[in-house]
Amino acid sequence: MAVLLDGDAVRAWIGGFAVSFREARGDLDELDRQSGDGDFGSNLLSAIDRVERELEGAPGAAADEVFATVSKAFMHAGGTSGPLFGVWFREFARASADAGGLDRGGLARAVSGGLAAVQGLGHAQPGDKTMVDAIAPAADALARAGAETREPADDLADAAAAARAGAEETAGLIARRGRASYVGEVSRGVCDPGAVAVAMFFEAGIRTLAGEGPQR
Repeated sequence: MAVLLDGDAVRAWIGGFAVSFREARGDLDELDRQSGDGDFGSNLLSAIDRVERELEGAPGAAADEVFATVSKAFMHAGGTSGPLFGVWFREFARASADAGGLDRGGLARAVSGGLAAVQGLGHAQPGDKTMVDAIAPAADALARAGAETREPADDLADAAAAARAGAEETAGLIARRGRASYVGEVSRGVCDPGAVAVAMFFEAGIRTLAGEGPQR
């Protein structure tokens, strides 16, 4: 299978992620409240709203165009997380442009490139209790799968499982980056909302490949 996701499939993926994010907004804010400002979900919801409006006006957009729209929306979101998610989605747009859609190799390049972009902007390392703690294991899972003959859905499932495990493991960490780093030990026991959002993104992709509608 040469192409994993075309424009319509990417649109469905982003739509599923938008629904999941909106439903989890309060929980994400609560995670952030326990170790930061308490507005992570609310700030990024503005990006989600913008994405939905712009995609409604761009039927038939190619996969890279959909991801580029998402990237620009997050770049304009408030707070520090918006630009980080913006550069993350920018790498998905670039990888999708290479093949006219997102194939297995493109997915791996998008995630590894996204990891480098996020680290370049935010200077976080694995263990700092940030979204990097979900992205890095997902990138590792895709790198390991690269040489195998398998279905694209299997790659995405591995990435999602690794990202979710990484997000959950942030509960045991003390934040060393972002506003949560100001509270020290208080941040322990709370998952990083950015890492949780990354896991949600991959999980929405799995539902897209399975032909399921957005979870409400």
